[in-house]
Amino acid sequence: MGSNSPVRAVVVVGAGLAALRGAEAMRQAGYTGSLTIIGDESYRPYDRPSLSKHVLTGHISADATTLPSSLDGDVDWRLGSPAARLDRAAQVVHLADGSALSYDRLLIATGTRARPWPNPHERKLAGVHSLRCRDDAVALRAALVARPKRVLVIGGGLIGCEVASACRHLGLPVTLVQPGPAPLGRALGRYIGEIIGAMHKVRGVELRLGAEVEWLEDADGRLVRAHLADGTAIEADVAVTALGAVRNTEWLAGSGLSFDAGGVDCDADGHALDVDGRPDLAIAAAGDVARFPHPLYGGRRIAVEHWGHAVAQGVHAGRVLAGDKPERGYAALPAFWSGQAGVTIKSVGLTDGADAMTIAHGDPAAGRFLALYGRAGRCIAAVSVDCGRWLPAYAALIAENAPFPPKGAATDRAGPLKILASGLT
Repeated sequence: MGSNSPVRAVVVVGAGLAALRGAEAMRQAGYTGSLTIIGDESYRPYDRPSLSKHVLTGHISADATTLPSSLDGDVDWRLGSPAARLDRAAQVVHLADGSALSYDRLLIATGTRARPWPNPHERKLAGVHSLRCRDDAVALRAALVARPKRVLVIGGGLIGCEVASACRHLGLPVTLVQPGPAPLGRALGRYIGEIIGAMHKVRGVELRLGAEVEWLEDADGRLVRAHLADGTAIEADVAVTALGAVRNTEWLAGSGLSFDAGGVDCDADGHALDVDGRPDLAIAAAGDVARFPHPLYGGRRIAVEHWGHAVAQGVHAGRVLAGDKPERGYAALPAFWSGQAGVTIKSVGLTDGADAMTIAHGDPAAGRFLALYGRAGRCIAAVSVDCGRWLPAYAALIAENAPFPPKGAATDRAGPLKILASGLT
């Protein structure tokens, strides 16, 4: 294991993608001792991106989303009871069911949960859903199969847009309410967001932009309509609150680790930091819950909620805990993809803080294009819409911190690239 003290017990808190790949990496690095994986759900790790796409449309069932794994039977799965408290001094994790587990090494991979609708009574109404876990997807799928008169999607981020797209695939009337001027505006900027919004609109999604739902009305405990801040109302018998995610860090209160609602702070190797900024070499974090310094973004600590990141960082953290320390700190380029509005959207890098962008390939009017984002004269992100074959070339520019606009890049433009405002706030 490459440690000064013997490692006999490893505990993984979380049973998602990052947790699974981290546990596998430990075994692959040669760790043969006790391995316990704690999960608040009763299921083995499964593929979450499928929930808002293929599960909702009925192409696959929720129980078909279980992830393949190289782990053998020598794993103690503690599912259905989340971690409740961490005692770092004693190196013990206390579970909600009252049990406790000792560890020599600990991987924190507790991920996120759906941000709840703020009114407790309204979020319990029949017909009101969120979408994060398998049970959520099963319940929402059943509601959609029942052919509601109208589905209301509250929130125009990735999940909200994917749910709206799934509803149209099923032929259901759907209205998407988004406070900002465009769907996906926070992630892709207003310019690209408006293009994606137009694609949804063509496919029959009713967009209510610059609007906010103030309260949900019920009749006999069932949703009947939503009231907006502008005084209008939307009749709907199913609502999906897609308000973003909350990182699962509350159980770390009193542990002495540095964390908040934005994640668990880590060093470049993935070790969790204490409140004084010192790494705890017995603990690493990975996946959505980990906030780590990325060299491409000035060492600023970021937390990334993407599938590929959970895999790569999970593997990195597992190797670190197993004593097989990589030569360099974790610096994988963030990437994500989404299928919605009849197109495939792929992204590399982070658009945060982009001050300019350009269409480097294709034509937005044709629905196939690639946008490149810059900040302070450097390439920081690229987004493709049904144009993914060009993305690797731009990922290389981003990884190199290449100048923006790029010089000599292979584009399909005859003249100089037209520089546009990013539309990111």
